[in-house]
Amino acid sequence: SPPGDSYGVLPRPCHALVLLNPQSGSGRALDDFQAVVQPMLAEADIATTVFVTERPHHAHEKVRDEDLSQWDTLVVMSGDGLLFEVVNGLMERPDWKEAMKKPLCILPGGSGNALAASINYYAGYDHVAKKKLLTNCTFILCKGLYTQMDLVSLSTASGKRFFSFLGFGWGFISDVDIDSEKYRWLGSARFTLGTLQCLAKLRVYQGRLSYLPMATEQSSSPAPRDPHASITNGHIPQPAGTEAPGSLPPDALLVPLGQPVPAHWTVVPEEEFVLVYAIYQSHLGTNLLMAPAARLHDGCIHLFYVKAGISRVTLLKLFLAMSRGTHLDLNCPHLCYVPVRAFRLEPRVAAGIMTVDGEALACEPVQG
Repeated sequence: SPPGDSYGVLPRPCHALVLLNPQSGSGRALDDFQAVVQPMLAEADIATTVFVTERPHHAHEKVRDEDLSQWDTLVVMSGDGLLFEVVNGLMERPDWKEAMKKPLCILPGGSGNALAASINYYAGYDHVAKKKLLTNCTFILCKGLYTQMDLVSLSTASGKRFFSFLGFGWGFISDVDIDSEKYRWLGSARFTLGTLQCLAKLRVYQGRLSYLPMATEQSSSPAPRDPHASITNGHIPQPAGTEAPGSLPPDALLVPLGQPVPAHWTVVPEEEFVLVYAIYQSHLGTNLLMAPAARLHDGCIHLFYVKAGISRVTLLKLFLAMSRGTHLDLNCPHLCYVPVRAFRLEPRVAAGIMTVDGEALACEPVQG
């Protein structure tokens, strides 16, 4: 394991709260849980309480309001969308700092199982899907080791704030994600069909993309020229301990969306994109290894964007190569990849779907 990653270990016997969406993916999550997961957990001395969600936001409310002390771990058996609900429900608790220390486990039960595929990849297992991926992830839970995972704080112009574990997207990939919802019954094949449909009507999105490159630390920014300059360097410095108890972590690298980005940020010269995707884990889907360099806790946002002018054939080639994680080896001049600490995207008009962890957002300026 990389230096600096410390592991905790679940107690035995262990009590797990399993949040399960019976509608996710092709609707087999409950059957798979009973057939594959439960026998393995029983063997490992992990007792489960199964909470079956009945509607959107059900899991969000449950983890936001519930006394969680009776469980040693929260297990999400669904697609990535349910984990997004759980993370944001936990972050709405007054005791979020404590609640966020509760180990979370993802078991793939949806059509989009990007985090499960990423964890399978970090664990050094072969690339697998479906039941085999579920077995591998359950085995990781049975072993009971847990470690830290990065979250990204996203803020929108309308004042919403989200905590995201997987990625933020705009343009082609988000269109595929949302347009293909109607093919959920196909399982992960819905994304293949959606990709072909979106290729047929390839669109271009206009906006400004800016970022703080990974290499630049705050300290390397130019010395303040006037007494107010310190504000543009990320945040208004506050003496330690002045935040109200329970207040959410400050976005220390960001200035308000109404202000221009700080001078030490990079502004992308092009303003026409086919897609922008900021991903923090390796996989965008079970068969899409988008950021092979990513790790669970690398403090890095892996920013990809595709500039307008790319042909449909080349874009399709990129996606085919992404199944093996070799898309960057194609040296496509339209595809750019940069590891960043923070980013901002300002769409010229409210066109195109934005997604956070695969969930649709209204199109508006956003930064993370």
